[in-house]
Amino acid sequence: MHQDSPNDSWAIKFAQFIKRFGTLKLSLLFVVVTLVFTLGGSYVIRVTMGNEVQPDDFIIAVVLTMMSAPWVLYFLSELVKQLETSRTNLKEVVSQLERLREEDVFLNRELQSNIRQLNHEMEQRRKAQDDREAVFKDLEKEIEEKSFSEQQARHLSTLLRSIIDASPDLIYYRNEEGRFAGCNRIAEMLTGKSEAELVGLTLHDVFEEELARQIVASDHEVLETNASMTEELWLRFADGKRRYFEMKRVPFFDNEGTRLGLLAFGRDMTERKQAENAAAKASTDKTRFIATISHELRTPLNGIVGLSRMLRDTDLSEEQFNWVSTIYASAITLGNIFNDIIDLDKLDRDKLELSLKTVSLRDFTQELSSIIRLLAADKSLELITDIQEPLPQLVEVDGTRLRQILWNILFNAVKFTQKGNVKLSVSATPAKDDMTVVTYVVEDTGVGIPDSEIEKIFAMYYQVDHPDHQSATGTGIGLAICKQMVDLMNGDIRVTSEVGKGTRFEIELPLQISNRPMQVSKLLVTDLNILLVEDIELNVMVAKALLEKLGQTVDVAMTGQEAIDKARENHYDLILLDIQLPDMTGFDVANTLRDEDLVMGTPMVALTANVIKKREEYLQNGMDDVIAKPIKKSRVIEVFNSLFAEPAAPLHTEVENKPKKTDNSKALSNILDIELLQMLVDTIGEDMVRASVKVFQDKMPEYMEILQLSLSADEKSEVCSQAHKIKGAAGSVGLSRVQRIANQIQQGDHPAWWQNVHDWVEELQMAVAHDMKALQEWLNSQMIED
Repeated sequence: MHQDSPNDSWAIKFAQFIKRFGTLKLSLLFVVVTLVFTLGGSYVIRVTMGNEVQPDDFIIAVVLTMMSAPWVLYFLSELVKQLETSRTNLKEVVSQLERLREEDVFLNRELQSNIRQLNHEMEQRRKAQDDREAVFKDLEKEIEEKSFSEQQARHLSTLLRSIIDASPDLIYYRNEEGRFAGCNRIAEMLTGKSEAELVGLTLHDVFEEELARQIVASDHEVLETNASMTEELWLRFADGKRRYFEMKRVPFFDNEGTRLGLLAFGRDMTERKQAENAAAKASTDKTRFIATISHELRTPLNGIVGLSRMLRDTDLSEEQFNWVSTIYASAITLGNIFNDIIDLDKLDRDKLELSLKTVSLRDFTQELSSIIRLLAADKSLELITDIQEPLPQLVEVDGTRLRQILWNILFNAVKFTQKGNVKLSVSATPAKDDMTVVTYVVEDTGVGIPDSEIEKIFAMYYQVDHPDHQSATGTGIGLAICKQMVDLMNGDIRVTSEVGKGTRFEIELPLQISNRPMQVSKLLVTDLNILLVEDIELNVMVAKALLEKLGQTVDVAMTGQEAIDKARENHYDLILLDIQLPDMTGFDVANTLRDEDLVMGTPMVALTANVIKKREEYLQNGMDDVIAKPIKKSRVIEVFNSLFAEPAAPLHTEVENKPKKTDNSKALSNILDIELLQMLVDTIGEDMVRASVKVFQDKMPEYMEILQLSLSADEKSEVCSQAHKIKGAAGSVGLSRVQRIANQIQQGDHPAWWQNVHDWVEELQMAVAHDMKALQEWLNSQMIED
């Protein structure tokens, strides 16, 4: 404590003296002393001055003293009080500082103690986190064991309680009656209730009704089978935030084997879910980007391939023919590189599928050789083609994929060969059960591949670092895609090589021998009046020249509106419709033409450079067929013959030159169950059918909204359940295509369900809008016929 300093000033001592003596006593003493001093002073002054002492002198001194003494006394008293107050306050401040210093020392010690305790707790939490998985396994094991000593049980109970409360996972357990028997801290945060409040409540008392029913159903399954179960759920916390949990439920038993209830663990997987959604969106964005690039790149490529191909058929000098051939081969090379990129994207999304067609191996090999020969000629290389007999005349194979495999290998052979030759051989084993193994062998005399690199060449983006051939570069994806395509065809690809001498690739493919006739390679219909809807001048030049060369009459529209206007003024036998137009999509144009009844019996064929979408997607959007860009003569002939001529029909005579119109009933039967609808009309009447369709139409927006929300939350079971509901509703009103798509969505056990479900839902949404119009038109037609 603070002590008074011995060097306190005389003023402080005087103030203390006044305080001890008393102000009143001191005041009287001061008056008396002052009077004595004044009277004595007056007398001494008179005597000293030699004057006679007068009574007035004493009276005056007394009066002056009595008048001044109180004021002096008041001033001194106040001064003394202020001094004493200041001293007292100062002393209190010093005391307070002393106390604060002591408290600070105490708090500092307590803080250090808390820090040590916090460090200890943090270490314990880290340790608990590291040991959590092991402890959970021990927990299940301990629950199943029949007996433990009381001391071990208490220790385990205490330890487990600490871990459960410290765990970031959701943990709760319920008894046989389905009521909560305990939980951890995360469960309290989730429900907004303490463990004491939660005990005794059911799931219906805590969660939303729909979620509670879902969890109860899962719990019942666990209890019925006595087996653990894992599912993923969106749970809403008491503060309104939703989190995505992976829930695992297991039954638990006492020492005698009596089941006590159900134990549930929930791990927060929201970040993983968000990452998956982000990855899915990135994949979608990538696909959309590639789809855009496919259109933009194939547009100029269409012109290069088409015009160079037509130029080669004109009168050219040998030098000009070689130049044009080089342009043609280079454009095809670019197209194949681009196809690799497209297929790489499809492989990433597990969407690469084979499209089997009847192919002549001999014609196929010769056609491929003719193009590769152009590339080889530029490097003064010889291309040797060896077709070994006997060879099946026709096989079932995806010609596009096979061409891509052989092109990549042959192109590499030409690229890495400086002199000598490249050889392409094809052979086949004798037919057995209509199956044959076709073997393609590609050999070159190029730089070769080191033995250490052979196992790596089929890896994605890998390129052999050859010191003698640094100029040969590429994408590094061609051989990787070849390997995956060969695997997709259930084939095998092998490679042997010797540095400096060359490389040998051998591809074996088991193929079905085809008993079906090939597509007629000769155009069986001419003089068609065709409306070509295309907005790019270069594509117009190529397509118009090709069609006119095939004996057709072509009218051109550069925009969607221009196409609609021309269709209103003229009748066309066929409409070739580009999907991406400057003012609207090709689908919009087609819908407008159908709505105005301008294309009754007139086929519409999509022209597209988007190789991402499948042919079925265009057919489902009302197209009769699709032709990919760059436009190939063979594909045009194939589509024209399928639309306007019988497959085995003879050449048309003049009378037969009139094109045959397609029957819309085939397309209609693809989207509507005509037989069911006709039966309903005949049985319950048209009015009742229309009423049913109206109910379906009113309910579908609600059904689709729930389906979309469930898909956004990745609630697979709810998506499947809602799709099942839509399937049943669509079936009851004869919407067969909607029913088929909904059936796809409800098949949750499909191995690629998650990869396709978003596309299926979009497809369902488009089908509902389109097919409802078709259903209404069919009903209206029934009323007209009646």
